[in-house]
Amino acid sequence: MQSDIEIAQSASLQPIVALARDRLGIPEDQLEPYGRFKAKLSLAYIASLEDRPDGKLILVSGISPTPAGEGKTTTSVGLADGLNRIGRKAVVCLREPSLGPVFGLKGGAAGGGRAQVVPMEDINLHFTGDFNAIALAHNLLAALVDNHVHHGNALGIDVRRVTWKRVIDMNDRALRRITVGLGGPGNGYPREDGFDIVVASEIMAILCLANDLADLKQRIGRIVIGTTRDQRPVTARELQAHGAMTALLRDAIKPNLVQTLENNPAILHGGPFANIAHGCNSVIATRAALKLGDFVVTEAGFGADLGAEKFVDIKCRKSGLRPAAVVLVASIRALKFHGGVDAKRLQDEDLGALERGLANLERHLRNVREHYGLPCVVAINHFVRDTPAEWELLSQALARHDVPVVLAKHWSDGGAGAEELARAVVRVVDTTPAAFRFVYDDDATLWAKCEAVATKIYGASGIAADAKVRAQLDALQAQGFGHYPVCIAKTQYSFSTDPTLRGAPSDHVVDIREVRLAAGAEFVVLICGDVLTMPGLPKVPSSAAIDVDDDGRIVGLF
Repeated sequence: MQSDIEIAQSASLQPIVALARDRLGIPEDQLEPYGRFKAKLSLAYIASLEDRPDGKLILVSGISPTPAGEGKTTTSVGLADGLNRIGRKAVVCLREPSLGPVFGLKGGAAGGGRAQVVPMEDINLHFTGDFNAIALAHNLLAALVDNHVHHGNALGIDVRRVTWKRVIDMNDRALRRITVGLGGPGNGYPREDGFDIVVASEIMAILCLANDLADLKQRIGRIVIGTTRDQRPVTARELQAHGAMTALLRDAIKPNLVQTLENNPAILHGGPFANIAHGCNSVIATRAALKLGDFVVTEAGFGADLGAEKFVDIKCRKSGLRPAAVVLVASIRALKFHGGVDAKRLQDEDLGALERGLANLERHLRNVREHYGLPCVVAINHFVRDTPAEWELLSQALARHDVPVVLAKHWSDGGAGAEELARAVVRVVDTTPAAFRFVYDDDATLWAKCEAVATKIYGASGIAADAKVRAQLDALQAQGFGHYPVCIAKTQYSFSTDPTLRGAPSDHVVDIREVRLAAGAEFVVLICGDVLTMPGLPKVPSSAAIDVDDDGRIVGLF
């Protein structure tokens, strides 16, 4: 079979202006085309849709990620194509890829096989420049902080307590901790600093949670960059940074319209990771899609313990959005990995490992139904080496949970391979009303909120933190930030903070090692275990295979 990029480059794309007009009824003058096959939606047009009824929101999540792959993005695209094939007007609404994983370990995030969004190489590389704008706005604030201190420090910023780092959209471990301001008085005051990856930037979170341009500017103004010596928070508004930062984001806040391989509409916007940020595409994009389609398929990053929990407790809490159902994605080979099989032997039939690995899927399923209160369909992403005996075991095991289970073949067959999944989703939406609920209440303390997620969702016995972290949480509580939701940053590979613990570990302790206030995004980040907000590259990064031929054709992307 062709590679992902070969499939994408051989696809017959519709001009985006024609697709927008014919499929969504969007006038040409409400689009800002970026070439022939991608465009931004006008914010004025999105605002004009307010009185239209909303479609049904379908959230795609998955089991804990493995090297074997689960295929949430591929399933999201395939499901949208499948819904359109059975006569439902569907739009897929996804995050934009980050260059860190594209050139690192994971690769791109445009789907795979016959279920992709295109133009694939554009989407996976620079796209429409949104991430660059976010990085520039973030780093402008960092530069203004140091410039303010250099020119007299009228606000009394304590350079030892500056919390606003710099960002870059690349995995670069050498930048995690650095010293800036070396070289004498002309270069500012020396101080410790560091870089995060762009997807961890609070600007990314703000852009994805803002309601409009005015809300974006207000939120940016509330960003806390550090404190004075007497512990008073200093904001971006005090530095007079919020206007210029918003100017840099004027176009980035507009959602991007592209298409699937089957010429169905796709909206891509924003891209926070779910292991270190809140893991959802923008509220603006999701709301626009709900006005344009009868069904909207969206994805939350990584497993349902991370992405789906943050979708519920952060995005839904802040926006009022409510999913009608969840599609929980798993693969047989990924379940075998959770059952203890070495990654090199996942193609071999192993019923014992599959049965053991089911514990991971079952806990995610319980969380979705019991703790988020949402009806669920389980989608088993089909791989060619899956055996009939493995499928039979899986079907029988899940039958006791009274949940629809569908073997989905969208990777090889496109929308046709997801028609059964689409019909199952429609049946669940039509027959099973959601009993949506949050994992914790607004008025719970920050500590209690983290404890609720850890014990209810992760299966932990409790949480722990040293005296410094407890003091930070107490201070944030006293300063009036206690009503914020928590954004737990931890490894995506396990319910615990230990990435080597597969399956469904229980009675572990979630250790909070760092606290970060995101006052503009209106949540508190709790960094747990050894998770890093600046990833590193693997020994053989994906960039080694990426090239461009003499005709300018990009190869090696996946």
